[in-house]
Amino acid sequence: MIRNIWLTGLLGVATVFGMAGCEANGVRTEDIRITQESSREWLRALHTDKARYAPGEPVRFSLSFRQQPADGELHVRYKHLNEVIAAQKITQLASDGAMISWEWEPPEADYTGYMAEVFYERGGVIVDQQNIGVDVSSDWSRFPRYGYLAEYPEMSAEEQQAIVDRLNRFHLNGIQFYDWKNKHHRPVKLVDGKLAESWPDIANRQVSRDTVLRYIELLHERGIKAMHYNLIFGSYEDAELDGVRREWGLFMDMEGGVQDKHPLPSSWASDIMLNNPANQEWQEYIIGQHRDVFTYLPFDGWHMDQLGDRGVRWDFEGNRVHLDQTYRPFIERAKEELGVSIVLNAVDQYGQPHIAQAPVDFLYTEVWSMKHYRNLKDIIETNWNYSGYRLNSVLAAYMNYALADGRGEFNTPGVLLTDAVIFASGGAHIELGESMLGKEYFPNRNLTVPDLLYERLVHYYDFLVAYQNLLRDGVKPAGLDVASDDIAVSDRAERGAVWAFAREKEDRLIVHLINFTDAVHMDWQDSHGMQTEPAVRTDLRIRLETSREVSRVWMASPDRLQGSAQPLDFRQNDGNLEFTLPSLKYWDMVVVEYNG
Repeated sequence: MIRNIWLTGLLGVATVFGMAGCEANGVRTEDIRITQESSREWLRALHTDKARYAPGEPVRFSLSFRQQPADGELHVRYKHLNEVIAAQKITQLASDGAMISWEWEPPEADYTGYMAEVFYERGGVIVDQQNIGVDVSSDWSRFPRYGYLAEYPEMSAEEQQAIVDRLNRFHLNGIQFYDWKNKHHRPVKLVDGKLAESWPDIANRQVSRDTVLRYIELLHERGIKAMHYNLIFGSYEDAELDGVRREWGLFMDMEGGVQDKHPLPSSWASDIMLNNPANQEWQEYIIGQHRDVFTYLPFDGWHMDQLGDRGVRWDFEGNRVHLDQTYRPFIERAKEELGVSIVLNAVDQYGQPHIAQAPVDFLYTEVWSMKHYRNLKDIIETNWNYSGYRLNSVLAAYMNYALADGRGEFNTPGVLLTDAVIFASGGAHIELGESMLGKEYFPNRNLTVPDLLYERLVHYYDFLVAYQNLLRDGVKPAGLDVASDDIAVSDRAERGAVWAFAREKEDRLIVHLINFTDAVHMDWQDSHGMQTEPAVRTDLRIRLETSREVSRVWMASPDRLQGSAQPLDFRQNDGNLEFTLPSLKYWDMVVVEYNG
């Protein structure tokens, strides 16, 4: 593989940043105005070596070709939002047509998203394009993008590398290791004081030590955090043999006669018996067991789980346990004693007001009863309020749930509409792992991801990264009065209309337009995979009220031009701002910039 490394090029970041334009090999990159989709004839795939970069860390790009690039040049344009901040040219292309690589050193700014646009030029004409997002953040939890792993048999290093490469392409900066453990109350299996070579999980699937360790190593090489998953109050039926006392349990009656449990299939190792998270001895026991987890495996944190509202429950002495109020003190003790990253799943928002005041890295909601698209936005905004706008959210929202009972494919329109709502609302969606989530039992792989959906999701996650500073970085809800003569626009999520809502940050108004004009239902889960693909609407005249002087209007969409920002002509008079959207499929973001 021929590599073309530019370690000190880019015209020099220090001199390029803030310039009105950047020139590469005679082509002024700000003059490259993208007006149509790439041909996909020449450029196959664009990758970065990490999902997240520390400030001052170089970004290594790799680009593969569909066919031999006989001549021509690559022009690379680096953008923050709609501003070109650097550019470079690459003239030496791979002679074998396989792949080339180069490096870029972003500005020093922390917590910043960028988009790299790569143009292939032949004979003075741009003939193809590939984009990719870049996240420069010292702490992954500022903009969490969460994925999962759920299977750990003996695997070759190449198999694992391929899976991690896919996760990295979506810029997932944290991975939940679902059901990797030995037992809920004793996650680590030791033999003669060393980590065992293998062990069964609760479903009696064999887990390979080497597979788990290699996954963690591969993720760390990509700048991705590895999160150990476990309930905060679960134990096996035989846990007393391992030192768990029944008196620590959570009971369904005041007399302590029936311990609460989560039933599982009879072929599995055990039902899950539930303990009282407020019991000090249980806390000491289970946190001690997790001290072993972080001693023997280099996990970065604990993804804690619960089981939602259990109804009225008691401790062994007959005192009522307000389960939701036990979470914050449990988290605080675990954080103090373990010193690792912590996230706790608020099942259907149960306990979230308390969790949001605890030392968690971000907020995580497993969505069940709230089925309307608007509920996803409501959850994310509620979580912001709970945390005083400190913490971002990740939603576990399982797609095509009924369809996943049998074999088939995920429904592309259903997934993209749900992601559009979550991302536009400022959240992220845990959905991608070895496959994609259709059930709360993560190893379920009945549904496959069609090629079209995979391709579209790449653009959606690039968009989430490139525009993270407008999607989930201190933005707050804003009022919006918007209309169109060409299409129905509503401030509510409803069939037959475009849902419009806005955020504001400093001197910007960020307007999100989500297309439900062709929706057959408004259930985000699209349980049976029946949601339909919206028709592309073009040349939509949009009018919104604003009394402030507008300096610039631009738009970007994960459905258009691989997310590249486009300036929009506009007119402003009599308190109205008017502009025309080139197109709308699932989701457009329009940014109105005001004079300071």
